[in-house]
Order: sequence, then structure tokens, then C-alpha cells
Amino acid sequence: MPEHVRLEASDGVMRVTLSRPEKKNALTRAMYAALVDGLDRAERDEAIRVVLLTGSGDSYSAGNDIADFRNAEAAGGVPGGGATEFGHRILRFPKPIVVAVNGLAVGIGATMLLHCDIVYAAESARFRFPFVDLGLVPELASSLLLPRLAGYHRTAELFLLGRFFTSAEAREIGLVNRVLPPAELLPQAVEVTRAIAAKPVQAVAQTRALLKGDLAPILAHKAREDALFAERRASPEAQAIFAAFLARSSS
Repeated sequence: MPEHVRLEASDGVMRVTLSRPEKKNALTRAMYAALVDGLDRAERDEAIRVVLLTGSGDSYSAGNDIADFRNAEAAGGVPGGGATEFGHRILRFPKPIVVAVNGLAVGIGATMLLHCDIVYAAESARFRFPFVDLGLVPELASSLLLPRLAGYHRTAELFLLGRFFTSAEAREIGLVNRVLPPAELLPQAVEVTRAIAAKPVQAVAQTRALLKGDLAPILAHKAREDALFAERRASPEAQAIFAAFLARSSS
């Protein structure tokens, strides 16, 4: 629901808060639509110069809400449609994005960080790429971008084992910039977004474009991931894992 994504604008910054703490901010199709709408609004509004992403409660985002997506497929919806649209939107978003990872960051809650500009994490935050354990493959071009940051061997360990890792490990591999005490996290992120918002707009935009480089190879890699992800998602292997997960959740 849209109320699970809160949008607040002030001082040139749009703060986007994932607000479904009872479900660890797991993302539904409605939440993806609200995120896309928020980014669209932030791009159109010249007064908004920076976006700040964060979560509520003890989590940033636990990733996709499996029950919501399975229900969508059963009703004839497009599998992964919301996540795919959001992925394209954040990948192409033209303004800086700062993230305050306040807690758990799993799946797309972690892979989206690869497309943001500055990422701060609470000392208590934990990260995980659970794709193989779910019978899936990585998404959001993470199988291209994470090895660029962490190297092949560390990325292989994180993807193939699907283990949790700490904010300190995330900083070591370059996924986050700084690790902060929880009480300092949001104030630091707000201070940084306001500082960027006060800088020359075109200089910021052009510097960011130079840093991002050519998006075509990233988009092409993402398209290959999307195709494999959809294939894996429909496989008996993945469907059995989803069913077991939902059975455990409802018991």
C-alpha cells in the first residue's frame, strides 16, 4: 500500500521511508509502485536535488514479499513486474541518492545499494544475498556490479553461500561508505543530503554522470539477469522453496 512508503520533502531533499516494520519492510507490488512514483516526482521537481532512502523499525528492507508476488502470479499478474520497473527507475535516476541502512538489508534491499551514490549503515545492520538459497539468481545487475567492488572470490562467497554479513564487512567490500552508531545514522545522512543539495546542480549532475559512466553494459547485463530470474522463479525448484517458506511463515 502507498502508506507503506512515506515521502517527505524539505531543504531540497526528498526523504523516502519504507514503512512496513511489522514485515521488516518487505516490498510489495504496491510499494514498488509508490517508490517509482516517488522517484518520478523527485526527478520532475526542480526543488528536489537529492533523495534520501531509509527504513522504519529494525529493518531497511527484507527484500521481496514472497506471498504478495506469488499471489500476483496466481492472479495472472506479471511476475516481478514491480521490482523490474523499480530496478530500471533507480538505475536511470539522474539525481544523487543517499541511503541510511538502519537494519536488515536482504535481496533487493541490498542490491539496490549498488545503484545509489552514498550509503551509510548502522553498526547493527546486517546484509544478505539469498538468491541461490531461494532457487533464484542475482538481480539488478548485482552479478556485474558487486564483483567490481568486492572482487570475484568474495562475491562468489556471498552469493553462493547466501550468508548474512555485517555492516563492517559491507564497508570492507565497498558496499557502504561508513558505519555509524544507530543514533547517529539518520542525522549524518540528513546532513550529507543537505550539503549535496546546496551545491551547484549541474556540476553535481555532470560529475555523477561521469562516475556512473556508460549504462548500456549494465542494462544489458540486467536484462540477462531478468530473463534468468524469471525462468528460475517459475522452476519447480524455486516454487517448492517458496511454498516451504510460506508454510513456515504461516505456522
